[in-house]
Amino acid sequence: MNGDTNRSDKDVHATEINGHPLRPESLMMGYGYRPDWSQGAVKCPIFQTSTFVFNSAEEGKAFFELAYGLRKAEPKEEMGLIYSRLNNPDLEILEDRLKLWDGAEAAGVFSSGMSAISTTLLAFLSPGDLILHSEPVYGGVDFLLKQILPRFGIRPVAFPAGDGAPAALEKLLLNREIRGKTAMIYIETPANPTNALVDIAACAALADQYRSPNRRILIAVDNTFLGPLWQHPLKHGADLVLYSATKYIGGHSDLIAGVCLGSTELMGKVKLMRTILGTMASPWCGWLLLRSLETLKLRMTSQMKNARYVANYLADHPKVERVYYLGHLTAEDPQHAVYRKQCLSPGGMIAFDIVGGEAEAFRFLNHLQIFRLAVSLGGTESLAEHPAAMTHSDVDPEERIEMGITEQMVRLSIGVEHPEDLIADLEQALAAV
Repeated sequence: MNGDTNRSDKDVHATEINGHPLRPESLMMGYGYRPDWSQGAVKCPIFQTSTFVFNSAEEGKAFFELAYGLRKAEPKEEMGLIYSRLNNPDLEILEDRLKLWDGAEAAGVFSSGMSAISTTLLAFLSPGDLILHSEPVYGGVDFLLKQILPRFGIRPVAFPAGDGAPAALEKLLLNREIRGKTAMIYIETPANPTNALVDIAACAALADQYRSPNRRILIAVDNTFLGPLWQHPLKHGADLVLYSATKYIGGHSDLIAGVCLGSTELMGKVKLMRTILGTMASPWCGWLLLRSLETLKLRMTSQMKNARYVANYLADHPKVERVYYLGHLTAEDPQHAVYRKQCLSPGGMIAFDIVGGEAEAFRFLNHLQIFRLAVSLGGTESLAEHPAAMTHSDVDPEERIEMGITEQMVRLSIGVEHPEDLIADLEQALAAV
C-alpha cells in the first residue's frame, strides 16, 4: 500500500462526475479498481494465486456461508476472497466492468463461451424440462442441445430464427404439454452464420404470457455476433445474456473465455454452478480481458465500418449469389423492423453464397491472402470459413440445409485492416473461382 488516503477515499464504482454520466468506454479504464490497492499500479495486476488468507477463522466461515448460499448477506456485507475457483480480484473487477455495457446487475466470467452456456443451462434445467431454442445456433451449442442435454432428460425443441420466430414459438407454447414443461427459451440473435434475427421482446412477452403459475420461463440470449456494443438483450426483456468472450470482448484471437450476465438473483445460481463445475476463467485470462475492454468500442466500430464496404462490394459481384448482412435489410423486409428496434449497428459479420457449391467456395477460400482461413470471429484480423464443412459440420445435414447453411455459403469476420485492402483480397480470390 502506498498510504495515499486521498485517492483511497474515491468511489471505485462512481459512474458520474458532478451529475455528468460517464460512458462505458470511459469507465473501462479504471472502474472497480484503485491504484493504491496495488502499490500505485495504474493497471490492475494479475493475481496469480490459487487461495487467499483469511484474517480470522470467523471471517473464513462467513465467506463460505455466502459462497454456498447457506445464509443471506447482511446489509452491505460482501463475500470476501476465498479461492480462485470461486472468486479472484481480476475476475471481480472484470465482471464489474462487463455489467456496464449491458446494464446488468451481475456478471460471471467463464473459461470459454461453451462453458458459460453449458453452466448456465445446467443451473436452470432439470430432467423432464424442455428448452425451446431458435435455429440455427453455433454448431457446438447445437450439439449440446441435441446430443448432450437429452442424456440428462432435458429435451430441446427448435423453432426457426427470422421474422416468423415469434409465431413459431407461440405455436409451440399453445401446446399444453410443451408449455407445462418449458423452463427456458434460448435465442441466438443474430444467428450464426445466417445473421437471421429473433425478436427478443416478442419472445419475452410470450414467455411471460404462457408461464405456468409456479414457474417462469427464462429467456437466454447469445449476443456474441453483435457484442456488448451493438445489442443489449436485457433491455428488451431477456433474463440472461451470453457471450463467447473469445470473440469481440477478447478481440485479439489470443484467449478463450465466456460471459453470462443477468440479475443478481439469477447470476447467484449461475455462479454457484460455476463454482461446483469449475468453469471459471483464469486470473491471466481475466487480466487479458480487462486489457481488451479498453479498446472494445474502437475495435468494434472499425470492424463495423469496414464490414459496410465489404458487404457492398460483395453485393455487386457477379460471382456472389446472395449476401447475408444486417446493413442491407430494406424497409420491405420483415426483419428490418426487428433490426431497427433491437440493434444499434449491423456489426462486423457477413455471410454470402458464392455462385456454385463447395468446390467454388473452397477455391475462393484457398486463394485468400489477407483474410485468414480460420474459424472464430471478432478478432482484429479478418477471418473466413466454410460453415457447412467447419463450424456447423456436426449439425444434421438435412437440418443444415433447412437452416440455409448450404455448401455455397462462406462466412466472413471483418477485422480492422484497411477496407480497400480487404476488397482487393476478395477481388483476387473471387477471380480465381
